[in-house]
Amino acid sequence: MTSEYISISESVTAAHPDKLCDRISDEIVDRLLEQDPASRVVAEAAMFGGVVFLATRIATSARIDLAETARRVLTGAGYHHDDYDAESASILTSSLGTLPESYPRVRAEELDEAGVAAIPAGNQVTVFGFAARQTASLMPLPIELAHALARGLEQAARRGDFPYLMPDGKSQVAVAYHDRTPRRIHSVSLVVCRRAGMQVAEQRLRDDLIQAVVEPVFAEREIRPDASTLYAFNPEGPFVGGGPQVHCGLTGRKTAADNYGGMARHSGAALSGKDPLRIDRVGAYAARWVAKQVVAAGLAEQCELQLSYTAGEAWPLSIQVDCFNTERIGEAVIEGRIRNAFDLRPAAIVRDLRLQSIAARPGGFYRHLTSYGHMGREDLDAPWERLDRIDALTAA
Repeated sequence: MTSEYISISESVTAAHPDKLCDRISDEIVDRLLEQDPASRVVAEAAMFGGVVFLATRIATSARIDLAETARRVLTGAGYHHDDYDAESASILTSSLGTLPESYPRVRAEELDEAGVAAIPAGNQVTVFGFAARQTASLMPLPIELAHALARGLEQAARRGDFPYLMPDGKSQVAVAYHDRTPRRIHSVSLVVCRRAGMQVAEQRLRDDLIQAVVEPVFAEREIRPDASTLYAFNPEGPFVGGGPQVHCGLTGRKTAADNYGGMARHSGAALSGKDPLRIDRVGAYAARWVAKQVVAAGLAEQCELQLSYTAGEAWPLSIQVDCFNTERIGEAVIEGRIRNAFDLRPAAIVRDLRLQSIAARPGGFYRHLTSYGHMGREDLDAPWERLDRIDALTAA
């Protein structure tokens, strides 16, 4: 990569149809784990117009109403009744009550060494974790800003700041870098949905969004928009109507926003709708857990960790570290320290991060990850954001 470049990331609001599907999927995960922490589940949702379709495979002793779970998400999305009628939506379900033998029902948090060793990865996947000394949470700056702007859009809609504004919207931020260090905000783009029958002038829309969304996000930031920053607000013209009535939603379709935006690689697999023993989910969390602590420990300014698993084996087949020439010690040494400090077998990750019992938190846990990223979520006290292995990594 050249020394001068622009990194771009985007995010969407919690009421975007794709995110509503993610939320439905993880509401199901949370509610099953609350009753039965050993639950195994794969839950996916699709929606368009007044129809929602749920497809699930579940092995559990828990009992939940899938349709009621989905409707509760829809009614809480923040849409005005005239824009989307959640109460009248048709919810179709197709559920299989069994899973393959490669998905054992166990309480991983209670397993001994023999039990952990007996739980292999149930699928083949390569996952990635990333951290960089660009923000307090060690997340890339572009995706952190994109999430903050999307959250600001949602909050403005929910507060009723502007009667024309619907809660469905998206953001994009481009940050100019020099030698992998963010230098300035190149551009900011916001796309918002306007309620049918309500008019708003282009200049007023621009002024409203800058005042209510952009300025609060950047108020405390070291790097802010400058005189050369480009702005785009609904650059293709008015977007009338929004939400499920206008475009369809699907679980797992915003994987870049769920991870690190455009700054780092990700597996492409959906994170939502899967119980914590699913390696494509738990492996991604573990990779972030490790990469963040490598940077926090001062071993590198940036770190991307790649973990590759194959079905039937517990240990990752490959652990690769890339610090982009920012490492303080050799990458091979860092890899060795990672192997000594972290047990990256699926059941061990679940055990050490307590990812089955965490769903019993008041208000659940996994459902809250579905908006504004799964990574960098210190606000949710996500276990993979904790810095609890720094001493082990820095020990010679």
